[in-house]
Amino acid sequence: MTLCHFIKVTRCHFFAEDSVPRVKEEYFENKRREIVDAAYRVCARKPITSIDMKDIIDEAGFSHGVIYKYYKDLDEVLLDLVRRINEDNRLNDKIISIFGQQDKKNWEEIIRDVCAMLADYMVQVGPDVLKISIYANMMAVSEPERAERIAGKLQKNETSPLIELISVLSVFMKKVVSKNKLKPVKSISKILEYMVAAYHGIQTGYVLSNCYHAEQVTGKYKPKEMFSCLAESVILMINGKE
Repeated sequence: MTLCHFIKVTRCHFFAEDSVPRVKEEYFENKRREIVDAAYRVCARKPITSIDMKDIIDEAGFSHGVIYKYYKDLDEVLLDLVRRINEDNRLNDKIISIFGQQDKKNWEEIIRDVCAMLADYMVQVGPDVLKISIYANMMAVSEPERAERIAGKLQKNETSPLIELISVLSVFMKKVVSKNKLKPVKSISKILEYMVAAYHGIQTGYVLSNCYHAEQVTGKYKPKEMFSCLAESVILMINGKE
């Protein structure tokens, strides 16, 4: 064997060995993705609290042995599902764009832009994601310790984009009140709680209207109109007008 031939054989062997872990890693991630996809479909059909691992196994078409190679329990699957949904629906760029206009727009316009963004976000993510969000909130009420355990494993950049928005809004509103010497009808924290409650109310109505076609609400929950009303309500409260 010549030296050149030896080098060629050695390099081929090295790269072949080097590619094996990468292939295994991609295969592993693809399988986990398939399982999370199955969990998404199941969670869009039934409340999270009534789901068990068998539902995910049946939906994915894997055996018990195969699925437990990738996830030790249902909550691990749900954790990755939450990560996927939050990652796919980040609002960072839009938040930066809106609040980067503070020197060009008055604060009332910023509030209106935020609420318009929330309306667009609700339509963009679609009824299935909103339905899963509602089911997650139900779990937080009925199984708070379990919900806290799952949420506690999320990194800061993996949490709901709405949590980041509330944090930014809090700083912005306090600055507005201080700069303009306003006397809001409620504290900023209470106004933000009101916004969150209103968001969940609109979300629930939108899901009922689009997924279940409930007669009482069908066609009545229009995010753009409802978030526009929310914006005006918040502006009045910050201005100190009941």
